[in-house]
Amino acid sequence: MNHLKLRNLLPIAAAIAALCVPALFMAQNPKPAPQSAQAPATATATSWQHGRYWTERDQKLLTDFGDLAHFREADLKLGPPAPGQDRVVFMGDSITQGWDLEKSFPGKPYINRGISGQTSTQMLLRFRQDVIDLKPKVVVILAGTNDIAENTGPMPLSQTEGDLMSMAQLARANGIRVVLCSVLPSVRFPWHPQLKNVAPRIAAVNKWLKAYAASHGYVYVDYYSAMKDAAGGLPPNLSRDGVHPSAAGFAVMTPLAQAGIQKALK
Repeated sequence: MNHLKLRNLLPIAAAIAALCVPALFMAQNPKPAPQSAQAPATATATSWQHGRYWTERDQKLLTDFGDLAHFREADLKLGPPAPGQDRVVFMGDSITQGWDLEKSFPGKPYINRGISGQTSTQMLLRFRQDVIDLKPKVVVILAGTNDIAENTGPMPLSQTEGDLMSMAQLARANGIRVVLCSVLPSVRFPWHPQLKNVAPRIAAVNKWLKAYAASHGYVYVDYYSAMKDAAGGLPPNLSRDGVHPSAAGFAVMTPLAQAGIQKALK
C-alpha cells in the first residue's frame, strides 16, 4: 500500500476507533442491575441477602429440588414409633424448622421436618419420605409463606391449594390424621421486599384453608387470627422480622397446635 492510500484511509480508521471506544468502555463498566434484582441494601445485611446464599440455594434447586437429602439419614435412623406411641410430624418451612419442639412440647414424640425456604411444592415432593414413611399418627402441615414469597418463582393460589390438598390426601390414604395450619400473618418479606399485597394474599390462602379443612374433615389450626395485628402483619412483640415467630410467638402457637393435635387424635 503506498503512502497516498494510507493517508486517505487514516480518517476512516479514526472514525471507526471513535465509535468503538464508547462501546468498549460500556462493556467494561456495565450498568448496575435494577434495584429489584439486587439484594436489599441495608446496614445490617443478613445471610440470605448475600450472593453466596442464593448461589448455593440455586444449586440445590437444580440437584435436589425437594431437598430429600436433608432428612434422609435422620429418617432412616428414627425407625418406627414405639407401640402405642402417638408420633406427630411437623411438616413445614423455616417457621417450623425454627420451632424447638422439645422445649414447647416436653416429653412428646414430636418430629420436626421443617426446611428453611421451602414452598408447598417442595414439601409435597418429600412428603412420603419425611412424613408417610415415619408412620406418625398425626401430621401438622404449615405451608404457604414461601409460595407467596415466590421462593421458587411465581405461584398462583391454585397451585398452593393443590399442593396442600395432595399432602392431606396422601396422609389420609396412609392412615395419618391431618392438621392444616393457617399461614402466619405478614405484610412484607425482607428477602423479597419488592413484593406487594402480601397480607391480602395470605388472608386469601387462610380463607380457603379453613373452608377446605371444614369440608373434608381435617383439623384447622388458626395461628393467623391469634397473631395478626391491625395491618394483617406479625407484630414486633411476636417476631423480630415480621415473618418468623420469636419465643413469644411460638408461645402463642404451642397451645393452638397441641389442641389441634388432640382433636385429630380423638
